[in-house]
Amino acid sequence: MKKGIIISMIIILIIGIFLIANTTYAGEKAIDNETESKIVEIRDKATNSLEDYKARYGSDTYGTVAYILNMVRIYSIPVCFLGIAIGAIHQYVIGIRKLDTLERGMAFIVTCVTLLIICQILPLAFAVFVKFGRG
Repeated sequence: MKKGIIISMIIILIIGIFLIANTTYAGEKAIDNETESKIVEIRDKATNSLEDYKARYGSDTYGTVAYILNMVRIYSIPVCFLGIAIGAIHQYVIGIRKLDTLERGMAFIVTCVTLLIICQILPLAFAVFVKFGRG
């Protein structure tokens, strides 16, 4: 008897939450004008940056690749540092108790450092190849 009352109260509570949430969000606009203008501004800035790369490298293909490599270079830094931190936690914190995690942590650190170095050097190598390698 008590289980039936508890289950019916939970179902009524969940239905009530969804009904209140739907009526609240139905009256609001999904994106207000200020947020929409900021999104359009960010999109235009990225498009202009891509066009600058295309003009600088003299080709749509080379400009697009240079733009993508620059984005990889920028975003690889925090991702790899996060990976290094996770690997250090596995090696020095969890690895004290479990020896298999100790080895995995060191392998993860080495992998993240290698990826960081590759992601930082690849745009430079591409720029040198494009500027001096093609005729």
